[in-house]
Amino acid sequence: MLRDNYHDLLAFVAVARERSFTRAANQLGVSQSALSHTIRALERRMGVRLLTRTTRSVSPTEAGERLWRNIGPHFEEIESELAAVGDLRDKPMGTIRITASENAADTVLWPKLAKFLPNHPEINVEVTIENRFTDIIAERYDMGIRLGDEVARDMTAVRIGSDIRIVIVGAPRYLSRHAPPKRPQDLANHACINLRLMSHGELYAWELRKGKQRLDVRVEGQLVFNGTRQILNATLAGFGLGYVPEDMARPYLAKGQLKQVLEDWCPAFPGYHLYYSSRQQSSRAMSLLIEALRYLPSGEQIR
Repeated sequence: MLRDNYHDLLAFVAVARERSFTRAANQLGVSQSALSHTIRALERRMGVRLLTRTTRSVSPTEAGERLWRNIGPHFEEIESELAAVGDLRDKPMGTIRITASENAADTVLWPKLAKFLPNHPEINVEVTIENRFTDIIAERYDMGIRLGDEVARDMTAVRIGSDIRIVIVGAPRYLSRHAPPKRPQDLANHACINLRLMSHGELYAWELRKGKQRLDVRVEGQLVFNGTRQILNATLAGFGLGYVPEDMARPYLAKGQLKQVLEDWCPAFPGYHLYYSSRQQSSRAMSLLIEALRYLPSGEQIR
């Protein structure tokens, strides 16, 4: 491809990656109309349609998918090398994109970012809240945050939080009308507030553990959400039992607004871990942020 087409290919990669002209235009710093004109011109020169456009979505055609898969990694290599050269400057700088769940962002990520960022004004951090399992490589994130047992084996993982216990709770008004469950099987007689996993669309099975006994319980109820904060709010309002992180429920348990049930069946999970591709070359900015987020049992964090 001629050198004059470099910027057009870069524009195509951005749209194919983001699946959106709006997001790609914002990323490239151009207008949507200019970006659309660039893509149409590239398609005319190549003599093949690269993108399928509808009123709601954009996706690569077969030819577009092939082109993106083959040239996309080369652009990433160029960006990685430019970042590496940039790290030779005195001050670490650049933008770091992180995907995290709402609870992870609120309880672990933000408290540490608030201390880290004032000391590094040249580093920008973009946090996207997603309550789903995210392919950080395909979606161009630098890092992701998940519970430790959810991190893929081919990723480099760094613990950034202590173990997390998940609890089953209900509001006093609900439990006054329904006998608290004594065993997991009793959940079948209760209204339970479900969590839908957006990564594959299924309802999350409540993971219960007691000694060596392990049960994944499918529960039913009137409400389904894709976020734990909304589940907590519905539980507080008396719509049923909720399965939420203990740290989220703790203030309401202390005030008597929630009561815990099946305590001996509520497990602890490996805490939140920051993860990134093991093949990725970390920039100086990334390395500094990783160390700032790293969990230390003593509670002392590196700044």
